[in-house]
Amino acid sequence: MTDASVNEYTPDHEKEDAGDLLASSGGGPKTQIIAIYGKGGIGKSFTLSNLSYMMAQQGKKVLLIGCDPKSDTTSLLFGGKACPTIIQTASAKKEAGEEVRVEDVCFMRDGVFAMELGGPEVGRGCGGRGIIHGFETLEKLGFHDWDFDYVLLDFLGDVVCGGFGLPIARDMCQKVIVVASNDLQSLYVANNVCSAVEYFRKLGGNVGVAGMVTNKDDGTGEAQAFCKAVGIPELASIPAHDDIRRKSANYEIIGYPDGEWGPLFGQLATNVAESPPHQPTPLSQDGLLELFSGDDVGRDVVLKPATQADLCGVDHQPKPSLEVIYDAV
Repeated sequence: MTDASVNEYTPDHEKEDAGDLLASSGGGPKTQIIAIYGKGGIGKSFTLSNLSYMMAQQGKKVLLIGCDPKSDTTSLLFGGKACPTIIQTASAKKEAGEEVRVEDVCFMRDGVFAMELGGPEVGRGCGGRGIIHGFETLEKLGFHDWDFDYVLLDFLGDVVCGGFGLPIARDMCQKVIVVASNDLQSLYVANNVCSAVEYFRKLGGNVGVAGMVTNKDDGTGEAQAFCKAVGIPELASIPAHDDIRRKSANYEIIGYPDGEWGPLFGQLATNVAESPPHQPTPLSQDGLLELFSGDDVGRDVVLKPATQADLCGVDHQPKPSLEVIYDAV
């Protein structure tokens, strides 16, 4: 690495599986590959665009890869402009009898390199399979020879799918970061990601959770309580501030070193670099609900079992079984 201050996490073992598409090759440049997960709409794209921009301003060489079929990871970085996805470009090039080139799918802004894997048309394919195809294309484009300090992978966290779980399942990254807020659904997704990390570590995996970014923090404290309960640090708290909301909606970068929010993203960049992979202890469903007040989650509701009479009406009469019972021979 070009910066000696970057803490490198070296797995206990290097897998030879061909599925390790993003594993650093032996003797090659050491790169921190970090997978970011979170609920759709929670602000991963906003967080990563500003984080990658800040890292580049600090002199780091950063590659941001959108691994979400919505292909919106890089939109804020490029001022709202969508860049061609790897999957769409590869399909068009194949029909034309041509090969995909790096310059067809990788674009730059102020030192940040970025690309989108993309996904299939709605209802016409598997998003997870699209992710796998995109990674295979990256390998053909020479990913193992690229020299980056950081590669940030933006994954949709709602989908419990093998394709989206590849970085955790196959040690394709060194650590995971989750983005959440003070709401049950985003923390549910964060807890699922922690569960996936725990599961694959039991199978011999090495990926850990570096921590969580709390976005749109309104100060109610559920996200901080979650971090404490599962045993991961909070890497940053991005406030629910109207200036941030407006600028994000207008596709404006706010992670400038000399800007109002520069210190926040500067500290986040440092924390992302230095936080080691932690082994989380995911919560049970009841444990997750305990983070919220009873009024918010309906904890006082009692589950009442339904009967056949309830389902069929008060005049329901049990009918004899049509099952044929044969006498023992």
